[in-house]
Amino acid sequence: MNSLEQVYRHPLLSQEDLKNIIDVHKQVTYTKGEFLLREGQIANEYLIMESGLMRSFVHNFDGIDITTNFFSDCDVVIEVSSLFQRIPTAENIQALTDCVCWKIDFDSFQKLFHALEGFSEWGRTWMSQSLFECKQRSVSIITDSATQRYLTLLETRPKVVQQAPLKHVASYLGITDTSLSRIRKESAKL
Repeated sequence: MNSLEQVYRHPLLSQEDLKNIIDVHKQVTYTKGEFLLREGQIANEYLIMESGLMRSFVHNFDGIDITTNFFSDCDVVIEVSSLFQRIPTAENIQALTDCVCWKIDFDSFQKLFHALEGFSEWGRTWMSQSLFECKQRSVSIITDSATQRYLTLLETRPKVVQQAPLKHVASYLGITDTSLSRIRKESAKL
């Protein structure tokens, strides 16, 4: 099963619906360091990751970039607010490795979303899951120790820990590079 079939699998989508959805995607590649989206732009598409690693990030009040999310195999790479509200984004999305992705533009998505009941249900399910994960992450930043956040990331997203630069992982976890190095060293002893 390819990444598109895996991502769009939903009980209300027939094989024909799935084929119609897959047919509007175009394969695109990004090289390490290339941007999909830059702060101030309006998102006009989203991606399904086939392979590779991307991150989204913002700049804080001191101009330091803070990683807000990572995207790897079979993830939906999207800046939801910009895409659906048609507003300039505060986030940047950048390839951390060479990436192979499947792109769907906003207009094609809208047509399918309104034409296929199963696709709109898939969208609602995906959005609910994303909201749940965002809420979990925000609570974890407050309630879990830095070590626990690192161990959870290691368990749930090992590719991120293996492939993302240390500084990006640290900013995602809300800690310094030095703290992350110490946590990694201590965790290796367990």
